[in-house]
Amino acid sequence: MLYERTGTADPRHTPQYHVGLARGDSEIRETQKLRYRIFAGEMGARLSPTEPGVDADRYDPYCEHLIVRDESRGRIVGTYRILTPEAARRVGGYYSETEFDLTRLGHLRDRMVEVGRSCIDPCYRSGTVIALLWSKLAEYMMGNGYDYLMGCASISMADGGHNAANLFVSSIDPHLAPIEYRVYPRSRLPYERLVTGQAAEMPPLVKGYLRAGAWICGEPAWDPDFNTADLLVLLPMSRINPRYVRHFLKG
Repeated sequence: MLYERTGTADPRHTPQYHVGLARGDSEIRETQKLRYRIFAGEMGARLSPTEPGVDADRYDPYCEHLIVRDESRGRIVGTYRILTPEAARRVGGYYSETEFDLTRLGHLRDRMVEVGRSCIDPCYRSGTVIALLWSKLAEYMMGNGYDYLMGCASISMADGGHNAANLFVSSIDPHLAPIEYRVYPRSRLPYERLVTGQAAEMPPLVKGYLRAGAWICGEPAWDPDFNTADLLVLLPMSRINPRYVRHFLKG
């Protein structure tokens, strides 16, 4: 799940950002509370928390949690969840495997990191926070020798799925992965019945990944809990578009 919508920061406030991996249970818990506020409160996702106001699942204990903190206000304002190949083996697979058959990506598993559960506080969506997250994520990938970045990129279906369908059909030709990297949705979105031909609105994170050089690995899946159409995106680090490498290396 990769999610960001446009927001407006308080012009009277000058944030002081720190980006890094969460240190200890308290920061992870704060991250999970931010996720709940965005996913349940803003998106209307149907979550089943074991603790009120906390978005946590079985993958969290195996993940590293990348965070951006506004030190001037003492709160976490952005996050990415990172699941390494080693951790995926311990938990029994990638989160994406709950939505897609990843058989054809099997040969990449030892070099493939999954990211997800990404969200940004509504007051911090000017672009700086996502740039900081991407920068640190690229540093993490390169520093640990991982070659592939994978995740489910989500498109809201609040309009019944028409925008998601239009976006898929308009984006698939230039961005479709080679056949050896194709995946198959477990709950396929019947996009061909939802296409209207209207211009599609592309979520910022989807746009960022495609501009960076990511592939769309096949047809969208429907996630009923989040009411989103999810695309499996795969970004080989060797394919990062030089025009956008600054997002990953410099922020």
